[in-house]
Amino acid sequence: MCLILLALDRVPQRPWLLLGNRDEFHARPTAAAAAWNGDPDVVGGRDLQAGGSWLAVNRNGRFAAVTNVRSGIPARGPRSRGDLVADFVRGGDAAASYAKSISSRREEYGPFNLIVSDGIAVWGVSSVKHDPWRFEPGIHTLSNGAPEVHWPKTQRLQAAFEASLKSGKATDAALLDLLGDTFQPLDADLPHTGVGLDLERLLAPVFIRGGHYGTRASTLAYARTDGTIVLDERRFGPAGMADGETSIEI
Repeated sequence: MCLILLALDRVPQRPWLLLGNRDEFHARPTAAAAAWNGDPDVVGGRDLQAGGSWLAVNRNGRFAAVTNVRSGIPARGPRSRGDLVADFVRGGDAAASYAKSISSRREEYGPFNLIVSDGIAVWGVSSVKHDPWRFEPGIHTLSNGAPEVHWPKTQRLQAAFEASLKSGKATDAALLDLLGDTFQPLDADLPHTGVGLDLERLLAPVFIRGGHYGTRASTLAYARTDGTIVLDERRFGPAGMADGETSIEI
């Protein structure tokens, strides 16, 4: 995941809601969102190269999502960042305990920002922030920078989401459409993450259209007040070409 919006107690009849884009190399093998083999209560996409996930939910109310953190030179750890999501949604640790445990051994993974919830509380942990934190009710966004840093894409997504809520037209399709924003920020507004201006430009929009690297999936996930969970995923190929859509309710 490279862009996540979390809404806690801000959407009517939806205690929590996640919106996110997964940006990745198009050649990386990936499975579409579905119930997981061996863990049928868990739903989400799967990274078939490393075996983890970028966003997944469990029928029992647990959910998790992860982004990488961009710092110029790609960095990997002994374990895949996708394991952070998979291990949590399949496990039983409280969100606070898991976040604190991961914070203490963050060097096992490449740079990351992680959101986890056990259905009671939502916690964040980052490889570039010393302590984990609990998310308060509100609208929160994370991308590939430090949690406190807001880039043009996070600002645009949050503003568009808030406007959609105010308009009363926040249907599932309309919210997923927000993730298709290809607006190109001005060069002066771009972050400086050590990858060079051309790549900063490519990575700057909410939705990335690239031949070799770009947005692979746009995901909306949320819980209803009755406890059911919905996950909608739109998939894309090179240059942003539509490549399928899945809607699941558990």
